[in-house]
Amino acid sequence: MHILIVDDEPLARSRLRRLLADCGPHYRVAEARHAAEALGQLQVPGACAVDVVLLDIHMPGMDGMALAHQLRALPEPPAIVFVTAHAGHALSAFELDAADYLTKPVRLERLQQALAKARRAMPAAAAASSLPAAPAAGEALVVHERGQTERVPMAEVLYLRAELKYVTVRTPSRSYVIDDPLTELETRHAAHFLRVHRNTLVARHAMRALVRHDAGDGEGEGWAVRLHGLAQPLPVSRRQVAAVREALSED
Repeated sequence: MHILIVDDEPLARSRLRRLLADCGPHYRVAEARHAAEALGQLQVPGACAVDVVLLDIHMPGMDGMALAHQLRALPEPPAIVFVTAHAGHALSAFELDAADYLTKPVRLERLQQALAKARRAMPAAAAASSLPAAPAAGEALVVHERGQTERVPMAEVLYLRAELKYVTVRTPSRSYVIDDPLTELETRHAAHFLRVHRNTLVARHAMRALVRHDAGDGEGEGWAVRLHGLAQPLPVSRRQVAAVREALSED
């Protein structure tokens, strides 16, 4: 998904960039300091199409509302998410078919929800092209176990779970153990795995549903994700629930 941030405040643009980085690795982000600069980027022949505009309202020169009117007139208009310190323009924003309306300071969970709404508002072809690619046939995790080296196809991996000093690699048929740090695996294979818990990464292609779940740890009912080929759902931490919902909405 290609996102354009339009805001005259450098700190606001910087904060949105950081939040987008926390949302996932599959976002390409550009910035514009005002409406004229945004239009210049959007109207360059051969430029990469922008899927979503995160748009401030109060800016010098043309304000965000006026820019939104111009964006709606483009042959392939991007989805618009207003991001503003003022709540009073919400009605006007939704009259422009805005995907969402966020008030500053923006929280990560609300931004994730807004991006999910924006994706649903995009044309089907554009939404499909902005999804992370499925694992290629040749991609694999290399496992050294019992004196042997084996390539486990990435398309077969359901989840990676850190346990003590090792990481369990689970496929539908069996489990393997590797000693690569989970954080390193997350960085290396960010397009294919989503962190759902501090010790668990799940395969994006295997995710099927987010369900209520009682983990039996005395903390009451929480959330879990169901994976294709796995009977038992995996717990999802509260801070990752929105990210899981967004990933499921991308399918």
